Amino acid sequence: MKGPQPRDAIKSLLSYRPSFGKVEQGSVIRLSANEGALGTSPKVLAHLKADQGTPSRYPEVQDRRLCEAIASRYTLEPGQILTANGSDELLSLIAMAYLEAEDEAIHTQYAFLVIPQVIQIAGATPVVAQDKDFICDVDAILAALTARTKVVFLVNPNNPTSTIIPMDEVQRLHAGLRRDILLVLDWAYAEYQPDSFSDEAARMVEAHDNIIMTRTFSKLHGLAAFRLGWAYCAPDILTTLGSIRGPFSVNQIAADAGIIAVGDVEFQEKSLRHSQKWMDEMCRFFTSAGLSVVPSATNFILIGFDGHNGPTASETARYLASKNILFREMAPYGLDQYLRMSIGTDEEMQIVKETLSDFFAGAQKSGTLK
Repeated sequence: MKGPQPRDAIKSLLSYRPSFGKVEQGSVIRLSANEGALGTSPKVLAHLKADQGTPSRYPEVQDRRLCEAIASRYTLEPGQILTANGSDELLSLIAMAYLEAEDEAIHTQYAFLVIPQVIQIAGATPVVAQDKDFICDVDAILAALTARTKVVFLVNPNNPTSTIIPMDEVQRLHAGLRRDILLVLDWAYAEYQPDSFSDEAARMVEAHDNIIMTRTFSKLHGLAAFRLGWAYCAPDILTTLGSIRGPFSVNQIAADAGIIAVGDVEFQEKSLRHSQKWMDEMCRFFTSAGLSVVPSATNFILIGFDGHNGPTASETARYLASKNILFREMAPYGLDQYLRMSIGTDEEMQIVKETLSDFFAGAQKSGTLK
């Protein structure tokens, strides 16, 4: 007799593993995880040094001050905000609450890898809608709908492709869904778009009871280590998700940091200017080296080596790792000849340019690069 066995769907599941890479000893330039380029707001860091809170006390189940701070920054209803231990937890809660065996959930071809995972954990079937030139194809999603479809996941801007579809396409997608299908708007990179982009999504949420928008503090706000995310949704959805979320999902230090971070608009604007400056410069650099770049709506660049008469994506990643620089290899997404690079500090980006220039020059000299 065997010991306890997990469900079949769990047995076949591959665990999601973020690519932090392995490097030699020394300082690391990690551009593989889409973290905020300038790190954390100085105001948050100052607070953390001055006030450690009261570790012996449980935090609030739902920190009212954090919800109000988010609502104030983005012009939302605080009563429709649910905080969580990162937006990953929210995706898991959504699948747990709204999917079961025999159900289907649709995601795009190059969706965030956590999404098909949470669908399978819930016992449902992931259905893939093919992209068109790395961009979400709304018609492909609508064509994939069946009587078994219960959830549609849309990451926009998308990770890992960095592409975006406009809000009129998002509205067209929603208009084509049955009332009983939940549309999940994973807006993790929304801060890298004008406020009007997330404003329109919020107004959609307020007007319908089958849309939820998930957000994160891990990118622009630089709080990835604290695991802090939030959702905006109809009251019934909030009640449902809140009933299965752990009672102390968000720790007090994270909540306090989130309140300060979301209110530091000056730091957010500085980070956005910095990211855009280096996004433009690095796109020119990669293009001049004969590589392709996917137009980005985020804080990272998807770099193509498929038409490159030189080192492959994997060879380039290994060389960079030998110099303590980490890019994200995209083979897990089926993009073997692509690397993903997030924007770092000025110093880091200059080192990356110099390192890659030396690598490509050496390959050309040896005859590897034509």
